Amino acid sequence: QVQLVESGGGLVQTGGSLTLSCVASGFSFSNYPISWYRQAPGKVRALVARITNDGANTNVADSVKGRFTISRDFAKNTVYLQMNSLKPEDTAMYYCARGWTTLDYWGQGTQVTVSS
Repeated sequence: QVQLVESGGGLVQTGGSLTLSCVASGFSFSNYPISWYRQAPGKVRALVARITNDGANTNVADSVKGRFTISRDFAKNTVYLQMNSLKPEDTAMYYCARGWTTLDYWGQGTQVTVSS
């Protein structure tokens, strides 16, 4: 069955860095784009970044542009979200999902907390 498993979240100070991983299984990884979303308490889930199936193109939200980078490793069936210069407003649950605009499978999420 299709599975997406996130990891790498944690508690970090303002200005710090984290790398989130999304390990995919149960489908042909190279055939699907993957997206990262985040949801803070009381807010709607919002797109953070996404990457095409071949890794050639990415789309990053304006709020994280220049700080976050998305990439994928086809040998490991993994999509990464490198997060630098973290701010308290980046605190949220981070989810990966299969797809670009139509998202059909989601992971369980990993919590990122940025302390001021």
